[in-house]
Amino acid sequence: MTRPSRALYLTALGALTLILVTGCSTAVSASSTSPVLGPGPPATGPPDTVPASSLHGIHKIRHVIVIVQENRSFDSYFGTYPGADGIPMKHGVPTTCSWNPITQRCQRPYYDTSIINSGGPHNVPNSKADINGGQMNGFVGQAVDAHKATCGKAVLDPSCTIKVRRPDVMGYHDYHQIPNYWSYARHYVLQDHFFADDDGWSEPNHEAMVSGWSALCTSTTDPMSCRSSADKTGQVVRHRGQPAYPWTDLTWLLFHHDVSWAYYISSGKQPDCNTGIMGCDFLPQSAHTPSIWNPLPRFTDVRQTHQVNHIQDTKLFFKAARAGRLPAVSWVIPNYAQSEHPPASIARGQAWVTSVINAVMRSKDWRSSAIFLTWDDWGGFYDHVKPPTVDSLGYGLRVPGLVISPYARKGFIDHQILSPDAYLKFIEDDFLGGQRINPKTDGRADSRPNVRESQPILGDIRADFNFHQHPRPPMVVKLHP
Repeated sequence: MTRPSRALYLTALGALTLILVTGCSTAVSASSTSPVLGPGPPATGPPDTVPASSLHGIHKIRHVIVIVQENRSFDSYFGTYPGADGIPMKHGVPTTCSWNPITQRCQRPYYDTSIINSGGPHNVPNSKADINGGQMNGFVGQAVDAHKATCGKAVLDPSCTIKVRRPDVMGYHDYHQIPNYWSYARHYVLQDHFFADDDGWSEPNHEAMVSGWSALCTSTTDPMSCRSSADKTGQVVRHRGQPAYPWTDLTWLLFHHDVSWAYYISSGKQPDCNTGIMGCDFLPQSAHTPSIWNPLPRFTDVRQTHQVNHIQDTKLFFKAARAGRLPAVSWVIPNYAQSEHPPASIARGQAWVTSVINAVMRSKDWRSSAIFLTWDDWGGFYDHVKPPTVDSLGYGLRVPGLVISPYARKGFIDHQILSPDAYLKFIEDDFLGGQRINPKTDGRADSRPNVRESQPILGDIRADFNFHQHPRPPMVVKLHP
């Protein structure tokens, strides 16, 4: 199937936007975007007490909300977005391809209308093979090998034959499948050189999301025993049956600067297999269970500062938003069904994200909020941009990044090199006076080789904002347009 023309995109997205943000969208009830809430602990953050008129620049943002979805490359979602660094094309036909060892043909990216995908393997060896020295052509071969392994003797079954002969890692979507994401890009900011922290799978990237580092340690308590690692298969040191992370994370600084935070995670199944393999029985996750997507309970400093209770169910996020009491820093994490992790529905994942964004937009906190939306790793899907090197861990492959805020620039495409380290940098500049997670200055030694937020290669998300503009009104959209 050929992709729609850009002219058709501009016409259709314009019409779609009118449908999303006009009277139809206002008919969406609060109950359609937020779950029914039961009793729970009070919201983390106090109500705003400082007049907005007295705040300047970045400090107009008093609530940072980081939403982390699962397993999509930039090209798989925004490869044909107008003006972005997308899939190389000539006369509307992709000029790149990836070799398929089964068909002995080079498969080009293709337009994929399915909202259910299979993806590919996504651990460190798969990342290196996909990149293939910068040729960016190993995606199909890696997916073929993974599907052959999971199909086993059933490889000749029709479903497995399709996966092996035409893996959907080369498929890309557009505004027809993910209209809300494209609408957010059109009205706010799309980051087209946003890379995963590490060249590995979910677990190391979620560790880095909150700490700027991923490591293996030989001690459960000594932060100097850790060494850089994006491959968790060697994790042997455990505390009460769980991996232990004794190095420093951002909550250490938030605690010492009296900055409110919460890590909201949905109960259900965790949205990835251990070590990023394809095919497994997903384990349960909750706010009370350390897991792939819930790393903070494993950090020694979180327990030292008695902040474990800041890890809460996402239903309390919606409650805090309705009350206008969002904490200064929020991470919002889905369960498998909400996550877009193959084979979860991207439509259901988009609806989940939209419900989170709508909750902020309907909140009194909207006027002082910045929402950062990203995906934790590429999930085996094709991307044509070779990741730049910051250190031995990465960067990983390119993933989508969106900034949504009343102060976000409208329709802006940010070409800076960015990663989730830029989220830490923004939070530190906004709430911590520029203090970094730096063992030389943060009062807690660890053995990290560098300070990721301070690396010269990393851009500054402040470029995505215009703090002089009048705060833009919310754009509440339908969950299922």
